[in-house]
Amino acid sequence: MQEGIVAKKTDKGFGFIKRNDSDKDLFFHSNELQNVSFDELQEGDKVSFEVGESPKGPNALNVNKI
Repeated sequence: MQEGIVAKKTDKGFGFIKRNDSDKDLFFHSNELQNVSFDELQEGDKVSFEVGESPKGPNALNVNKI
């Protein structure tokens, strides 16, 4: 598991996580949220996640609010 903060949320059900160990933000989709709804999650919230690969590049999987 890695950790980071929610850097940006869109109104389309996805956003980006600023990772603690990387300069590049990581895409996440609301389908990958665990134990928190997309509406409850706010920019600046700390999250844990796993990194996966999609056809469009790396993305966050199993995103949990800390």
